[in-house]
Parts: sequence; C-alpha cells; structure tokens
Amino acid sequence: MGNSKSGALSREILEELQLNTKYTQEELCTWYQSFLKECPTGRISKQQFEDIYSKFFPDADPKSYAQHVFRSFDSNNDGTLDFKEYMIALHMTSSGKANQKLEWAFSLYDVDGNGTISKPEVLEIIMAIFKMINVEDQKHLPEDENTPERRTHKIWVFFGKKDHDKLTEGEFIQGIMNNKEILRLIQFEPQKDAGSWDTQS
Repeated sequence: MGNSKSGALSREILEELQLNTKYTQEELCTWYQSFLKECPTGRISKQQFEDIYSKFFPDADPKSYAQHVFRSFDSNNDGTLDFKEYMIALHMTSSGKANQKLEWAFSLYDVDGNGTISKPEVLEIIMAIFKMINVEDQKHLPEDENTPERRTHKIWVFFGKKDHDKLTEGEFIQGIMNNKEILRLIQFEPQKDAGSWDTQS
C-alpha cells in the first residue's frame, strides 16, 4: 500500500496489470514513472483527468464526456484514479477485447450506476459526445441522427425499447453484437470509428 510515492510499482499491481492489459512489464514501469511525474501523489483527480483529456480534443469541449469516462473508471468511487485504474482505462478504451469494451461502454452509459440504462442516460452521454463533434461535422450527419435527441431516439428504437423501458447489460451487449449500427451510434466518432470495436474478437 505504501508504494504509491516510492517510484516502484508493487509486484502485485504489476502482475495484475500484465494479466489484464496488453502492456509489458517494461512498458508498465515506464508508464508508472511518467504517471508519478504528472501526479506525484500517485492519484489523478477528476480535474487533472479532464485537463489530460482536453489535450486530445483541442478544438472541442470534452469536459462532460471526460467526467463520464472518469466516473466509469473510478472503480472505488473515491474521486481519483490510481495508477491501476488509469492503466485499465487506457487499455480498455484503446485496445481492450470487444466484450471488455462493451462492458465498459455499458458502465459509461449507466450514469447512475444502478445496473440498467434508461433513455435519459443515453441522451446524457450522447449530448456529451456531441460537444466533441465540431459544428461542421455535425452538419454532415444523417438527418435522423444530427441532434443528440434524434440519435438517442434512433439508438433506443434499435434496441426495441419504449421510452420508459430500461436496458440491462446483457441486452446492451447483445443488441450491439447483433447490430453494428448501434455500435456506430454510441461511439464518439461514428463516421470514422465504426470498425474500431471489432465485435468479432
């Protein structure tokens, strides 16, 4: 436990991360050193996470999306991410297996953490995504998905749900596995990223 500031990654965390991510021991140790430089306390606050996220989207407003991403990875709800939570977040969003990514996507959309997704929760995430799509690109979206409300409605219809229905994790994952259109619609850049979550793997 007392290792967070010592500059060395505990064997236990190292082994767990090697098991759960694609990173090698050397890569993890390098990541850890740079993590400690940025976050000497060994933890990233929500504000720091938002700042890091903003660097990836200089021409957009990723703040609310970053807050949802942060929430979905703050597994112990303490308002910070430790190195392990941070690395799992990086792995999941960049190269995790399809079912892991879909489980993560479910937790992202399950805003209140109650184990089901409602239509207003989908709308909340889609609104956050729209803040990151520049206005010019929004103009080129199909008419039935060019506003957060329209896109949310389209997603909900694809899942075969009525307005006040709820989606379970199983229904969410199965629905996406059965319909690539849903996958495209729930992602940040639906035009470009449709293939990035290969649901065959």
